[in-house]
Amino acid sequence: MKAKHIMLIALIIMGIMPAHMSAQTTTRMVNPLTYTDIPDNDVIRVGDDFYMVSTTMFLCPGAPIMHSKDLVHWRIVNYIYDYLADDDIYNLRNGKNAHGKGQWATTLRYRDGVYYALFIANDQHKTYVYRTTDIMNGKWERNEIEGAFFHDASLLFDNDGRVYVVYGNGELRITELTPDLRAVKQGGVNQILISTPRQGFGLRAEGAHFYHIGDYYYVIVIDWPSGQPRTERCFRSKTLLGEYESKIILQGAFDGRGDGVAQGAIFDTPRGDWYSVMFQDHGAVGRVPTLQPLTWIDGWPMLGDNGKPVKEFDVKLAPYGEDHVWASDEFTYKSNDDLDLVWQWNHKPINTDWSVTARKGWLRLTTSQLATSIFNARNTLTQRTVGPRCIDETMLDASGMKPGDRAGLCAFMSNYCSIGVEVDDAGQRFIVASSGNLRGSNEELRVPLKGKKAWLRIKYVFTPQADDTCGPDKAFMSYSTDGKKWIDVDYQLQMRFTLDLFIGYKAALYNYPTKQVGGHADFDYFHQWVY
Repeated sequence: MKAKHIMLIALIIMGIMPAHMSAQTTTRMVNPLTYTDIPDNDVIRVGDDFYMVSTTMFLCPGAPIMHSKDLVHWRIVNYIYDYLADDDIYNLRNGKNAHGKGQWATTLRYRDGVYYALFIANDQHKTYVYRTTDIMNGKWERNEIEGAFFHDASLLFDNDGRVYVVYGNGELRITELTPDLRAVKQGGVNQILISTPRQGFGLRAEGAHFYHIGDYYYVIVIDWPSGQPRTERCFRSKTLLGEYESKIILQGAFDGRGDGVAQGAIFDTPRGDWYSVMFQDHGAVGRVPTLQPLTWIDGWPMLGDNGKPVKEFDVKLAPYGEDHVWASDEFTYKSNDDLDLVWQWNHKPINTDWSVTARKGWLRLTTSQLATSIFNARNTLTQRTVGPRCIDETMLDASGMKPGDRAGLCAFMSNYCSIGVEVDDAGQRFIVASSGNLRGSNEELRVPLKGKKAWLRIKYVFTPQADDTCGPDKAFMSYSTDGKKWIDVDYQLQMRFTLDLFIGYKAALYNYPTKQVGGHADFDYFHQWVY
């Protein structure tokens, strides 16, 4: 017997378990799964590993892969692509961008050692299929399905080896693909599968997830019946193209909000228990995922407590790992390749103009493309904010900034606020707080910065707690010139989730030039904490 096995047995006998193991056989789940923006999820299980993918629109790298073994703790382990195109859109040139577009609603599947991901790029009106044999660490190969635009699609590898995709809104279509998923199969199935009623619905069936389980084909979708919250509905049939009957499998206001929980995946565990991940629109923080138990009742996959969303329950899996979909960062890296996967760039970055090694322990953003606002600023680095309340903080060294440069910390969405340093034409530095939207900006504060360093904070209140005096979805800015005494900006942002960017609020570190290129801003750290 190997020494490490003897040691493990000894630890177990003494009641001491290694960090990655637990004597517990269940893990307590308190929804939301994570209080941050992870929408349009799809989840699969391979062995005892669970993998989840989400929509990240125009952010790069895109389509994060998250891994879990207990369904409660999730870690970002990979991205499906670095960027979708090297064009004006993703390089933010000539007034073009992919805001609110880009990658939407990925379907994730596994067959014979290969992982497949299919999604549409809304800005390009194309459907892509990516594949890899190493979902945790590997690169993904891409092909385009010519002439196809599969909105909110779901793949099915059927038992007979044929491959189908179900997609659409209201009128759900089914199209057969070639076995290698590189094209639509000539002469294959291609028709409307399910037609849903128009009357009485604010949102007709979309966000399809397609399964063949036991005797039935199942299509589960989100819809929005008039006078009801968003709802998860299931269609089923014993034949692929037969008549589909329907049943509501999850409906109800949840967690103090009127918004329902719906759209997502169902899956089982190695021991045969079933669960689902469904998201809830949660205001400015974004669309947050929830984990719901699943009980099969008369062949229907009933979610939550017989169709009502559940706040707390025990997952029948041992605790494993910790959450890592957002994090603080000291920027202590050996290589740019090591940048934490919680970070994403606003569109395609210019990789020669950012560094975590040029100055040890700092993030350096160097300017090389003029911008008019935060929305078309290259190399803006973002990550998720988190509820119910959080604070973001950074320290900026502005000594390398040039006249016309603007750098700092932003609550990034189409209705934003930012606190940072600006340099005027004479080279004078100012601490400037701004607010704005896609149409323009307002200056809320401008004070001279006597030194070269500024400490910057943004406080987010998504869901007020007992000691809050503000309403929901508020952001507040403050600054310091010594890291000790903080001065509040007399302004509060009313945050809003809007469809023009279609993301929850992101924390953003930015540096962009309005006059000339070549300046740089250095960020010592980024701290984010829930309070």
